[in-house]
Amino acid sequence: MQDTLTRLGATTVAATSVRTDWTRDEIAALFDLPFTELLFRAAEVHRAHHHAGEVQLCTLLSIKTGGCPEDCGYCSQSIKADSGVEATKLMEVQKVLQSAAQAKDNGSKRFCMGAAWRNPKERDMPAIIAMIKGVREMGMETCMTLGMLTPGQAAQLAEAGLDYYNHNIDTSPERYEEVITTRTFADRLQTLDNVRSAGINVCSGGIVGMGETRADRVGFVHALATLEQHPESVPVNALVPIKGTVLGDMLADTPLAKIDDIEFVRTVAVARITMPLSMVRLSAGRESMSEATQALCFMAGANSIFTGDKLLTAANAGDDADAAMFARLGLKPMEGEEPMRAMKAVGGCSGGCAA
Repeated sequence: MQDTLTRLGATTVAATSVRTDWTRDEIAALFDLPFTELLFRAAEVHRAHHHAGEVQLCTLLSIKTGGCPEDCGYCSQSIKADSGVEATKLMEVQKVLQSAAQAKDNGSKRFCMGAAWRNPKERDMPAIIAMIKGVREMGMETCMTLGMLTPGQAAQLAEAGLDYYNHNIDTSPERYEEVITTRTFADRLQTLDNVRSAGINVCSGGIVGMGETRADRVGFVHALATLEQHPESVPVNALVPIKGTVLGDMLADTPLAKIDDIEFVRTVAVARITMPLSMVRLSAGRESMSEATQALCFMAGANSIFTGDKLLTAANAGDDADAAMFARLGLKPMEGEEPMRAMKAVGGCSGGCAA
């Protein structure tokens, strides 16, 4: 272990290389570092590739809620959950665009749209494409999460100009079947391949605090950091336990299984070190985090948040609370281009960055 730490000290402090050959032992060694040392290294990597003190503001809208046939144990929108979430139809295009305009007025630069589907139907694609084009015309970055995609559907979204497609791997490959049984980890990776092949930027992360072990968190980061190209966007979510879901009920019975704040920050820091150019997005779970915990996440390399008072069906901090937090922490909304996208634009991206 000491040899691994010594090697990491030589490679990560330099904060210049992008690697896709991380070993699990190396990632485990990062998790095991003294907390302040880990944050110091993560902050060095972050400052080498990103503007310190800038955090991108994003908004996430549920454009089709509930009724999903998948059995994801964390999700209130699954038909397997007894959460009280009612299924809705796909929102009208104009209503989605009105929400996007409001988000832009509130400072968001990125508008994400999520539908509770296993996969989109062809009859829904014209409306989806109209939403993408409409949001892009406002000058906002677009992201969609619609479930699994075929190569043809990914190509349609790319032609419409979609900037990002979100498809989280959720957890480690080893624990995946304990969380979801209606699709496989390989299914997840196939959709990511279809998205990447279509030329769309990849957004893929997961959820921690689902009762997993640190070894599972190591496996989760390892799976992302060893992809042929790192995701341009890596959301790190803290589970929001919802009554009526498998994991929500499990954590209600065994509250000690919930991840503590320090371990959550460690996960953010390790994601930043292993995927230095990616946007690390502090996503679900912020509503229950203290400002101090969020500040540690920003120090550890998180540089994007979802603002507004709701994330799909879960509560969120809200625009006013976030503005007040930014003022207290001396943060400002990010205005510039994201590193991996900027490098691709000038043809200078390689290694863990998409060509």
